[in-house]
Amino acid sequence: MASSSAGNSVFVGTEKTRILIDAGLSRKQTLLRLASIGEDPSKLDAVFITHEHSDHILGLPAIARGLKIPVFLTKRTAPLIDWNGAVPQVEEFQAGAAIELGDMSIQSFTIPHDAVDPVGYSVTAGGLKFSVATDLGYMPDSVKWHIDGSHILLLESNHDLDMLKAGPYPWAVKQRVLSRKGHLSNNLACDYIRSNLTSSVQTLILGHLSEHNNHPSIAEISAVQALQERSASPRLIVATPRVQTDLFHL
Repeated sequence: MASSSAGNSVFVGTEKTRILIDAGLSRKQTLLRLASIGEDPSKLDAVFITHEHSDHILGLPAIARGLKIPVFLTKRTAPLIDWNGAVPQVEEFQAGAAIELGDMSIQSFTIPHDAVDPVGYSVTAGGLKFSVATDLGYMPDSVKWHIDGSHILLLESNHDLDMLKAGPYPWAVKQRVLSRKGHLSNNLACDYIRSNLTSSVQTLILGHLSEHNNHPSIAEISAVQALQERSASPRLIVATPRVQTDLFHL
């Protein structure tokens, strides 16, 4: 539904099970966006959280409280959430664990980011696999292994290096973004595409774009070139900040 520095929330659904990965939109926006794709919020089964940064949990307390659904997050992330006095059903797990929910298998994996215990997720159901790999400073082999074989891949393409260096962020923030626990640049995303993207990927979504240090057209042009060099031709989607993404079916 949304993937950018302005807010992150992904809906994944089958005929039997429906989840959100992250809740970085307000409760109002989350419900509106679910309704716009024909989904009844009351049928959500759970929310899975990647890490505690505000663009991933902004609406979490109100959503969990209002819908009375469990929240899955790592044992080290759980104590960092401010529930505003109304703690929902919290399901804690160790990073790297796999959770079975309905007809879904949700595999967590550690990612390199400047949060306490950040994770990505691969969701498998009915022989199909969807993976989220955002908020990572580089692409370690362990993450490559976990997202291998994905049919839909949400891959971070956060910033253009030149725009970041010339942009409005203080130098300390620029250093954080560029660090190995920061965010994946367009160049690093394209390095992964060029060298490692598997033929199983039918839809590639470039996500978590910075509003200030990137532009969808720049990310797209770079990715198209990398895909050509890889001789790969998945459907390529760029998630524009503050704009709802399409619903993808497999």
